[in-house]
Parts: sequence; structure tokens; C-alpha cells
Amino acid sequence: MATKRSSANKTRRTALFILLIYIIAQVSGIFLIIPLFNYFENQGLAEQAARFSAAGWVTFITFGLGLLAILIFIARDKRFFDIWKGKSSSMWAAIGWGVLGFFLLLIGQTAAALIEVAIGIEPGSANTASIATVAAAAPIMVIAVVVFGPILEELVFRRVVFGSLNQTMNFWLATAISALAFAAVHMEFIHLLLYFTTGLILAFLYQRTKRIITPIIAHMLLNGYVMLIQLNMDKIENFMRQLEELQRLQG
Repeated sequence: MATKRSSANKTRRTALFILLIYIIAQVSGIFLIIPLFNYFENQGLAEQAARFSAAGWVTFITFGLGLLAILIFIARDKRFFDIWKGKSSSMWAAIGWGVLGFFLLLIGQTAAALIEVAIGIEPGSANTASIATVAAAAPIMVIAVVVFGPILEELVFRRVVFGSLNQTMNFWLATAISALAFAAVHMEFIHLLLYFTTGLILAFLYQRTKRIITPIIAHMLLNGYVMLIQLNMDKIENFMRQLEELQRLQG
């Protein structure tokens, strides 16, 4: 009994350390942004290009170091992911659900976006647009967005926030609180429905397979898809114009 209580206390401490590290990773960039901006400007980059390059590298460094620190703490707690009753899905099933989850996210976000437009909310995310702008100037940002970010956010919002709350309250309330926290970090409360839908699907995937790798895969695929679209928007728009012109000529 004492061993079980000790293990539970250790897991709670691990969760708190993960939250603390994530917060530090979010705010520590203020100490790096000016030195990196000066470095890139001294390399001959224009002011705006230097600013974007600095922002991209700051995100890569802080997210990378934050993730490394979190993984070290998790490695020291062998029972950190033992929060579900019943048997976990096989690794292949978890991966399959992760891929399926990506398509569920696309459907869910599309439905949420349509509802937002119907109630008068402007489509598009300022956060996503700014990330794409930085990534275009500093491609290293793509690694932070597609790899580091999803792993960090799933460990924090799905395992620590949702996973912990789900032990003491119902699924919907735990999901709502974790989605609200997710929206707060991204500073986009106007798109709360979009974040709630995303959080709901990712929480469902985690609960369905009882493996954190499942929402991580779905989240990675979603971020990768969004980055691919955003970074090639000019080409996509040009292709659409050519297609419309072709249809006009044929008509």
C-alpha cells in the first residue's frame, strides 16, 4: 500500500514538473530573442527577416530543450502513463488510430469552422498565419511545429491536464478544461469551439487506445498538413487560378 502511494506521489510530482517545464519553455524565449535577432542582423539579414529567423530558432531551441527535459523526467517515472483501467491497444492499433485520428481532426475542424462562420466569427487563425510566416523565413521552425510541439502539447494537455482530470471528473468536463487551457496557450479564445473540437478528438483517441502515441501521431499529421498548405499557399492559389481559367476557356 505504501509503495502504491509512493508511486502515485511520484507521478503527481512528474506531472507538476512537466507543467513547470512547459511554462518555462513558453516564456524563456524572451531571454534569447534579442541575442538571436542581433546575430542574424549582423549576418546581413534585413530587420524583418532577422526578426522572423530569430523567432523560428527561439521556438526550436526552447521547445527542443523543454521536450528533452520532460522526457528525462518521464523516463524516471516508469508508471507515469499507467492511468487507465484495462489493457492498452497494441502499438499497431495505436498507430492506426493515430492516422485515422488525423482525418477525424480534419472533419471536426471543418465542421467547427463552418459553425464559427455561421455565427459570425472570421475564418482563419492569426496564430497559424504568424507561425507559417516565421517558418517561411526560418525552416527550422517546421521541426518545432510538426515534431516538438505536438509531443509537448499532448504530454501536457492530454496526459497531464486531461489525463489527471479524467480520473476525478467526467470525460466532457475534463476535455472542456483541457481545451480551454489549450486555447489560452495559443491566445485564441475566439476560436474556442475549434480548440474544443480538436481537444475532444485527441482526448477520445487517447482514451480509446490508452496510448499517448495515438494523439501525438494525429497531432503531428495535422500540424504537418497545415504547414504544407500554408507554406505552399501561393502555388495552390496559382493552380486554382489556372484551373478556373482553363474551365472558362473550355466553357
